[in-house]
Amino acid sequence: TIQLLQNGVVGPHQPVVALVDDDVILPCHVEPAEDVTAQIMEWTRSDLNPRFVHVWRSGQDLVNTRNPSYRGRTSLFINELKHGNISLKLSRVKLSDEGTYKCSFPLMKKKSFVKLVVASDAATSPVISLSGIDKNRGGVVLQCESAGWYPEPELLWLDGEGNLLSAGPTETLRGPDDLYTVSSRVTVEERHSNSITCRVQQRNTNQSRETHIHVPGSNYVITFMVERL
Repeated sequence: TIQLLQNGVVGPHQPVVALVDDDVILPCHVEPAEDVTAQIMEWTRSDLNPRFVHVWRSGQDLVNTRNPSYRGRTSLFINELKHGNISLKLSRVKLSDEGTYKCSFPLMKKKSFVKLVVASDAATSPVISLSGIDKNRGGVVLQCESAGWYPEPELLWLDGEGNLLSAGPTETLRGPDDLYTVSSRVTVEERHSNSITCRVQQRNTNQSRETHIHVPGSNYVITFMVERL
């Protein structure tokens, strides 16, 4: 789905999603189509200094104006400029590439915006462990943890029928690599089904990981824990 701006530059209506280390195309074109090879065209990010991601002027790339973090990683489809295609190819995507990009013809005051969402493909499957016994509620306490996420995900506990379980707050840690680790605890009572699922998901990037566990009756688990002690 695309949105047609009044100034004649068209960008995507939805955010573009890319995985770390992948290549991605940020779509943008002129409509109606026209040859823009001889024009001054800029890709910029307002939150950067310098803000220039890629600059095209009078038939050539201006490499020296580019923000250092993008040098050697951006390119235009040169043969498509004559058809008004000013899409940008971004190679070896980094987490820091996430943001809102503007493709524009500054002299003609024509512009459009492209939002890039960067996701990590390093997310681990949730690990469920037995955390303890809740004697007051007559149930077992399970903990679920999953690491390597970006952007920050949500953690859900589900019973065998797919119903949400009421759980404790999700604890979130962000490491020096900017990746998130999330964990949460839930008390599984006798009235719940024995099949429990921990699901970690990121809606913006359509990523999801889940782990299932079969929980025996609490009396069995208590006996099991006593034997381990």
